Amino acid sequence: MKNIAIAKDGNIVSEHFGHCEGFEVFQLGDGKIENRFFIENPGHRPGFLPVFLSEKGVHVVISGGMGATAQALFGENNIEVVVGAQGSLDAVIEDYVAGTLKSSNSICEEHMHAGHCND
Repeated sequence: MKNIAIAKDGNIVSEHFGHCEGFEVFQLGDGKIENRFFIENPGHRPGFLPVFLSEKGVHVVISGGMGATAQALFGENNIEVVVGAQGSLDAVIEDYVAGTLKSSNSICEEHMHAGHCND
């Protein structure tokens, strides 16, 4: 079983994982979605979310944007990072399952924003 967490706002991918409403977690087995559930964002605190999601069994995190430090911390917690994702949760997870979702590897450097971290 592989757990994929998508940072979300409503039914779309959040532009910045740390400020999202929460994470839709998709459990994949045998190349298909077997289950999904929601984890509320417990709050944006530097260095907290990578450990929090690791403890929840997450293997991959998908977001629109994410800073360099967060990306490094996810790596230290053995969580793959995919950034640059846009659109509906269902479309993004379908692309991930199909192997067509690729990370833009972009780094969010602006933290005085309200969801403009997709550059």
